[in-house]
Amino acid sequence: MPRRPAMPCRRSALRLALAALLAAPARPGVAQEYPAQPLRLVIPFAPGGTNDIVGRLVTEGMGVRLGQPFVVENRGGAGGLMGAEVVSRAAPDGYTLLLGGSGSLTINSLMNSRSPFDAATAFAPIGLIGAGDNVIVVWPGLPARSLRELQALARRSAVPLSYGSPGVGSTGHVAGAMVAEALGVPMTHVPYRGTGPAMNDLLAGRIQVFTNALAPLQPAIEAGTLRALAIAGPRRNPALPTLPTTAEAGFPQIEAATWFGLFAPAGTAPDRVARLHAALNATLAEPATARRLREGGLDVTPSASPADFAEFYAADRARWAGVVARASLRSP
Repeated sequence: MPRRPAMPCRRSALRLALAALLAAPARPGVAQEYPAQPLRLVIPFAPGGTNDIVGRLVTEGMGVRLGQPFVVENRGGAGGLMGAEVVSRAAPDGYTLLLGGSGSLTINSLMNSRSPFDAATAFAPIGLIGAGDNVIVVWPGLPARSLRELQALARRSAVPLSYGSPGVGSTGHVAGAMVAEALGVPMTHVPYRGTGPAMNDLLAGRIQVFTNALAPLQPAIEAGTLRALAIAGPRRNPALPTLPTTAEAGFPQIEAATWFGLFAPAGTAPDRVARLHAALNATLAEPATARRLREGGLDVTPSASPADFAEFYAADRARWAGVVARASLRSP
């Protein structure tokens, strides 16, 4: 008598195999849609400064476009090197980004021979956000309403005036040294762990001079709790149209701008870098975001591609290398 077909057994085996396939975790080689989880932005300065304002603003818009939120982490210290080191050591998977700038990545790394990473090769440039000429401000208790009056006051003072910065190697550090050199007066540098802490001491009169991007300074300037003396650039700023440039004030050699951009760890996949760059540029093209950045004194200048931003970054390092060498600036 012939055997009956084993169809039920085959069906059972098929069901078991299908269940096992559905229950099994994805193979390592099978890529998930990126990003599949929240991203992290490391801001290498304390809360309250320009870096914090810019970083939170752009990642809010990027998160909407990427479908995942950003967790912002402030890692101040060493003029931005501590936060940058965290990102340089992170997995190159596109989930940890750095808000970098002219101070934290360019000037500071050139000044610090003991930097824990090579700033020229440790990161994958994503895109430029923008740049803004620095503003020179003083504590309003100081009887100086122009750079010439500041120069005369500093020459008469028995004790050198002090200028603050967001940290050793920051743009504010080099800009302050540039101001002292141009005025021909000694000034004492007081570094802080970010713009916010420096602002607190400036408002209290514990330091007298500060040079920084406009965004965190503007409310205090408008309220009269800080006095702006000049824009450290070739053109007046639309946000403060009556404020003269350093050239108009008689000191054209004082020029200092702060730029901001996003970076990932070196080795991050180009397709992920491209996705991040597209989300960044779409955010910067949003009228409300661009307006808020401009109101803070930042010229919105997105890069055409990650490669274009990489070229900009390399050229900026070359330019500041000469400044640091001529001024003999070194981190302690």
